[in-house]
Amino acid sequence: MCTHEPHCPTPDDVDREAARTVASHPEQGWSLLCNGIVVFEDTGELLPDGRVIDPHRPTTAV
Repeated sequence: MCTHEPHCPTPDDVDREAARTVASHPEQGWSLLCNGIVVFEDTGELLPDGRVIDPHRPTTAV
């Protein structure tokens, strides 16, 4: 999917969320990244192959 230089991380890379945003819908709470990942405002992700990454917001220390 990525056609620019440097290429974005692939969906399997650890830094996959660093890909460029190609469509943003903050009113709906999601964005599409260049590598095909849909990221949600709760930090969950939907990968191009259908896998779901649960939200992974940092926890606050008490």
